[in-house]
Amino acid sequence: MEFLRIENLRKVYGKGENQVTALDGVSLTIEKGEFAAIIGPSGSGKSTLLHAIAGVDAPTSGKVYLIGQDVYAQNSEKLAIFRRRQVGLIYQFHNLIPTLNVVENMTLPILMDRQRVNRKRLEELLELLGLQERRDHLPSQLSGGQQQRVAIGRALMNAPQVMLADEPTGSLDSRNGAEIVRLLKASHRAYGQTLIIVTHDENIALQADRIICISDGRVIRDERQVR
Repeated sequence: MEFLRIENLRKVYGKGENQVTALDGVSLTIEKGEFAAIIGPSGSGKSTLLHAIAGVDAPTSGKVYLIGQDVYAQNSEKLAIFRRRQVGLIYQFHNLIPTLNVVENMTLPILMDRQRVNRKRLEELLELLGLQERRDHLPSQLSGGQQQRVAIGRALMNAPQVMLADEPTGSLDSRNGAEIVRLLKASHRAYGQTLIIVTHDENIALQADRIICISDGRVIRDERQVR
C-alpha cells in the first residue's frame, strides 16, 4: 500500500550566482511499513529530501503526498499539527529543552497539542528506551546516547505513522550508534511504522529494506534489498 508519493520535487536556494539546486526533479514512492535508507555524499540533497517529506522545508515545486495528504496544500497551522501528530522526526543533534527532564521532553509534543498524555505509552517507551531510571534527569545529566534515546521517545509519543531520522547516529560512537539503530528498528516492527533514515553509514543502509541513493539532487539508484 502506497504511503508516501513524491512527484517531481525541486528545491532551490538563493538567487542568481548564489543559486543552488538541492533537489532536481525527485520522484519516488514508499510503501507503508517499509524501512528505507537514503544515502549519498555530503551536499547531495538527502537531508533536504527528508525535511521536505517531514513538512519542515517547503519545496520550490513538486508535490509530497504523505498518508494520502498533500502536505504543502495545508496552511501553516494545519501543517504544524499534521507534522506533530503524524511524523516522528529525529535529528543528529538531540534538540532537547535543557530545563526539562526526560519525561517532560518526551511529552512536550503532546502538551503542545493540549492533549492528555497516554501514561501507558509513556511507560512502554521508557522501558523500550531503557530510560526508566533516568526519567527525572535533565539532558545535562545524560550521556549522548541517552539524550538521543529521549529524542526518539519524544518523536514516538504521538504514535506517528512514519519515523524520519536524519543521521541519527552521526554524533555517537559506534556502540551507541548501533543501539540507536536497533531501537529504531524495534519501534518500526512493534508499531508497524514506516521508517526512513538518512545516513552516511553503509552498515545502517544495508539493514534497510530499500536503499535510495541521491547525487546532485537526483535519485541515481533505488533498489530493494534481497534477503
